[in-house]
Amino acid sequence: MDMRQISPTYFVSPQIAPEDAGAIKAAGIVRVICNRPDAEVPPGLQADAVGDAMRAAGLEFEVLPITHQTMTPENIARQTELATQATGPVLAYCASGTRCTVVWALGQAPQQSADAILQAAAAGGYDLSGLRPTIEALSRG
Repeated sequence: MDMRQISPTYFVSPQIAPEDAGAIKAAGIVRVICNRPDAEVPPGLQADAVGDAMRAAGLEFEVLPITHQTMTPENIARQTELATQATGPVLAYCASGTRCTVVWALGQAPQQSADAILQAAAAGGYDLSGLRPTIEALSRG
């Protein structure tokens, strides 16, 4: 598992597996958000299998599949809500962690400067500089 910190309470990761539940819990995560559509993964890594393992470990588990087509204002707002209403740190995962970082960045646009958002993403290993115009437009919006 490759968990990367984007903010003090928001972490992202490439695909996780059911057997990662103990390590995720030990890292202090309280909620896991699956941003990966089931069609992208085999049955053993689909949301139901991962969710069962996370819940068995005492973690909250939410499913919000994100693709380029479903990166809508409603889904961005939902991701932000899932992250900010958790009682502690959140781990969002997808194929590489990029989608989870993008949806976080777009959700932060009204609250943070584009520079701060892009720096946080870069510190986690994600270059979102191509999103600067979108982030800036959302921050004015």
